[in-house]
Amino acid sequence: MTLIVFILILSILVFVHELGHFLAAKRAGILVEEFGFGLPPRLWGKKVGETIYSINALPIGGFVKLYGENGESEVASSKQLVASEGRAYFEKPIWQRLGVLLAGVTMNLFLAVVAFSVLYYVYGIPTKTGKIRIVGIAPASPAQIAQLKPDDVVVAIDGQKVSQTEEFVRLTKEKAEKTVQLEIQREKDNPCQENQQVLAGTATETEKKFSCQDGNLIVWLIPRKNPPEGEGPLGVMIADTEMKKYPWYQMPYLGAREGFKESLSWGGMILGALKNTFVSLVAKGQVPKDIAGPIGIFQITGEAAKNGALAVLQFLGILSVNLAIINILPLPALDGGRLIFLGYEAVTRKKPNPKVESWVNTAGMAFLLALMVLITINDILRLVRR
Repeated sequence: MTLIVFILILSILVFVHELGHFLAAKRAGILVEEFGFGLPPRLWGKKVGETIYSINALPIGGFVKLYGENGESEVASSKQLVASEGRAYFEKPIWQRLGVLLAGVTMNLFLAVVAFSVLYYVYGIPTKTGKIRIVGIAPASPAQIAQLKPDDVVVAIDGQKVSQTEEFVRLTKEKAEKTVQLEIQREKDNPCQENQQVLAGTATETEKKFSCQDGNLIVWLIPRKNPPEGEGPLGVMIADTEMKKYPWYQMPYLGAREGFKESLSWGGMILGALKNTFVSLVAKGQVPKDIAGPIGIFQITGEAAKNGALAVLQFLGILSVNLAIINILPLPALDGGRLIFLGYEAVTRKKPNPKVESWVNTAGMAFLLALMVLITINDILRLVRR
């Protein structure tokens, strides 16, 4: 099942990317010789109009073959029987070729927005509640010792009302190693609502304190100065938003809005990871441990598949943003590399030397393959360590 989902995800990602090139080329009047699903060898093909639509043996992605994509030499050797004068890729104005190159990336970003939009439509829209709700508690943390519970709402810290996570984090850090008072609102199993006394200890358990105030619990604890990584001073996971459903006629727009914001967020994180990868390669000559290649993606696909279709859809959206960003990088053999040559042509008013362009693209592909090998080795070593 993991293999099937893995192939399906990769096929959708590359197919949508190539579909963008195909539609843009058609719109620009470029002759599209073939639009294939999967990679050769060809299993089946049918010519409709001037384009062959094919299904190929390797069911991963697809490709678009544009007339004259590789320059005049390709056109000279072409056996096209249709009127093709002025319809070669290289004959089109720069702005049209630019549109064809960017169309693949645009389609991947669009796919990501759609995927995330569906998720928000199903789960609801993140909405600020004005409340700090505890959603998780770390073992042996001050919060656990003080007997806090998931779904508790932090109303105030030392009498100061809090309504945003940033406020909560700032105050707990400022008060590290000092006894602080939390006012806690608890809906279920709250003895304070029955005017009973509630036991709540400090983080060191050296002193017992308990109190109620207007039906809320008053809890004393001591935030840690150097907590374990990922836990924070109190050892709580908090949220000041909830997933809210709006009227059906508002949900498509709101879902699309949040899907767009989610795509931008993932784009920023991916760019940051790429920056760290580049720095690590240059400074240390190694790939960061948290970068995943084909094997790592396969593993994550399996985990997503275990959690259902919506988890797979989220992973598809993340990978689609990733593919868009990777393709737009100014590296030879990628769409971004082709943009560099278009820029050269726009500035010099001369077309690049086809042999030079071919050599640069070949060298770029060799570099990318070498990088992929390094990342794959990294994936294997991560598996071995487990």
